[in-house]
Amino acid sequence: MSNSAFNIRWAEVIIEALARHGMKHICIAPGSRSTPLTLAAINNAKLHCHTHFDERGLGHLALGLAKASNEPVGVIVTSGTAVANLYPSLIEAGLTGEKVIFLTADRPPELIDCGANQAIRQAHIFASHPAQSLMLPRPTRDISAKWLVSAVDNGMNQLHHGAFHINCPFAEPLYGESEGDYEWQQTLGDWWNSNHPWLSEPLTNSVALVADWYFWRQKKGVVIAGRMNVNEGEKVTKWAEQLGWPVLGDVLSQTGQPYPCADLWLQHPDAIRILKQAELVVQFGSSLTGKRLLQWQASCEPQEYWVIDTIPQRLDPANHTGRKLTCSIKGWLENHPAQPRSLWCEELVTLAQKAQHYVHQQLSEQFSEAAIAHQLPELLPSRGQLFVGNSLIVRLVDALAQLPMNYPVYSNRGASGIDGLISTMAGVQRATARPTLGIVGDLSALYDLNSLALLRSPSAPTVLIIVNNNGGQIFSMLPTPEEARTNYYCMPQNVSFEPAAKMFGLQYCASTDWHSLKETIQQFWRNQHGTLLVELVVDSDEGARTLKQLVSDISEL
Repeated sequence: MSNSAFNIRWAEVIIEALARHGMKHICIAPGSRSTPLTLAAINNAKLHCHTHFDERGLGHLALGLAKASNEPVGVIVTSGTAVANLYPSLIEAGLTGEKVIFLTADRPPELIDCGANQAIRQAHIFASHPAQSLMLPRPTRDISAKWLVSAVDNGMNQLHHGAFHINCPFAEPLYGESEGDYEWQQTLGDWWNSNHPWLSEPLTNSVALVADWYFWRQKKGVVIAGRMNVNEGEKVTKWAEQLGWPVLGDVLSQTGQPYPCADLWLQHPDAIRILKQAELVVQFGSSLTGKRLLQWQASCEPQEYWVIDTIPQRLDPANHTGRKLTCSIKGWLENHPAQPRSLWCEELVTLAQKAQHYVHQQLSEQFSEAAIAHQLPELLPSRGQLFVGNSLIVRLVDALAQLPMNYPVYSNRGASGIDGLISTMAGVQRATARPTLGIVGDLSALYDLNSLALLRSPSAPTVLIIVNNNGGQIFSMLPTPEEARTNYYCMPQNVSFEPAAKMFGLQYCASTDWHSLKETIQQFWRNQHGTLLVELVVDSDEGARTLKQLVSDISEL
């Protein structure tokens, strides 16, 4: 039988094995060397296939699918630099825990380091960033199908979070004969007629128990709520409320941020004085956004500091004394019930309300970057979801808005890069089929402009707001050298996104006041379909200046 047929049989075992572990979506880039994997994927009825011509965007598309579906998602790319373009999304998955399986086609060993075309050293190219790696040999009948399927199963059984890199060399011919070599596959017998992995390893869902919880729950506690899913955010809020502990909720916490605008009032003298009394700080989830929250987190000195998250890392850059509890947040809460007590810090409630009221007075119905961030909840679609970009906009939303409880919010806050934000948003939308509002900055949009192609035909109305403040205005908040700030940090590009929307077939508008913006978007949710790109041209450093001023004003309330 020909090598082309056997390459496909080999790839079919890999793809089917992954599907048995809950992989329902797979993202495919064009390429020749990856042909066996591509054909195996598109002919597998268990899989929904997505395509993109840009591998960097493709990896982030898979990341978004995995974020919103909470299921493993596959990626297929050809050999060479196509593989290297996956690095940012693979790193992000490792930091935020999404299960993404990167299937990288490769040249066989005899074509490496000899000048062969499109051949690079791909084995372990991602170094320590994948949680699991499997460097396969070139397909050969001398290796049994049982070995191949059990090798893939073993990697998936061990993949509790992050990326799985499977490097797949294929020798030519890649085309031609596609039938044959079924006898090699058939050694797996009845496995082909089942829906179960060849090698299973049931996960033991243990919860890290705190034996002296009855003692600690009587202390003065503070809850920091980082990145969590919708159900976890609500449960954490109610649990803390019963204990009488305040919740400092991040933009990604899904808690409803019961103490809003925390990043503005945490430097208030009263807040500093009150929070010094905290005897225990419990942090759920990671990826904190607010600068003042991070500063308080680093400087606080409770008797113990606990971090609870499924990711098996310390997740505490300040290295407090305390406990890292690696388990599900939901499971931990169920095993550590609250003891109803009255709130020990009523003054913080008053302070948060004053801060929110002051922000509303300053920004309500204005048209500026800070005002849009504050009023963002009014633009959210019913039963929809929000995707927030990085850099300045996520900080403004975190500090100035109060997002509703139980409303899904997504972002890439692991490595906090601006690469792949539009493509990640597209993956989130495809995984859920919900109406989706996304908001990113202009440089972030330029960095992932190719991925506007992924928004052409969404399954539900989608709005992408691009806040065009003409450059990376996050650097206006930092003590960057003034004489170099414009040309070497902010880098204004003086672009309009209307031609980009036209090029990719998206609807476009450019609102110039708050009322028209609100009416346009709300009307779109009611009556439209497809994707609307909304460009908001705002003063360059207004958002940064406003945030600084509000922090200063509220510290003196």
